[in-house]
Amino acid sequence: MSIVFRVVCLMLLPLLLACRQQEANSPPPGPAVAQTAAAPAPVVLFLGTSLTAGYGLEPEQAYPALIQARIDSAGLPFRVINAGVSGETSAGALARTDWLLRQPFDVLVLETGANDMLRGAELDSVRSNIQAIVDKVRAARPETRIVLVGMMAPPNYGQEYTQRFRGIFPEIAERNDLPLVPFLLEGVGGEARYNLPDGIHPNAEGQRRVAATVWATLEPVLRTE
Repeated sequence: MSIVFRVVCLMLLPLLLACRQQEANSPPPGPAVAQTAAAPAPVVLFLGTSLTAGYGLEPEQAYPALIQARIDSAGLPFRVINAGVSGETSAGALARTDWLLRQPFDVLVLETGANDMLRGAELDSVRSNIQAIVDKVRAARPETRIVLVGMMAPPNYGQEYTQRFRGIFPEIAERNDLPLVPFLLEGVGGEARYNLPDGIHPNAEGQRRVAATVWATLEPVLRTE
């Protein structure tokens, strides 16, 4: 063995020993951990009028926000979006549907028709608009559950009009196999203590009662999603 070779080996020996020591001190490679983003919460979209928007109240007092609190208390994963618009008719709700379908939602709570009734709208048009909303949603998202909210006209509109208006909602619900909230303002409509001074829009206590009414129909739907 030449002198030059021995010198080179002696020079490399500390470096090799240092590398082996570093390997010994390094932790063994662990299994690869898959990084997956949490799935977004399924959405319950409330499409409605000022009754849904919570006219005259803070957003957290409107019944959709109170429904969110019930959802959370029940340990369900859903997130509520309130898309109520004051003064909107069924034609306006239909016009908004294409835009709303750009947003993700899994359950639609459809409340419309009250403003049509207040304006004495032609009832065949109201029926047609509500059916068209259902058709649009089902065509775009067949898996989306739709809950229809019923409304009634006060007796001063005449017996024929009130009966025909009231019948629109169960008729559409039956035809399309939709869960139905029979009357949004059950126990609230016509009760001054549960309404704002205008006698039309629920106050905070009225909204709590509305939330309970809607929840009775909505909860079973959410538990089967």
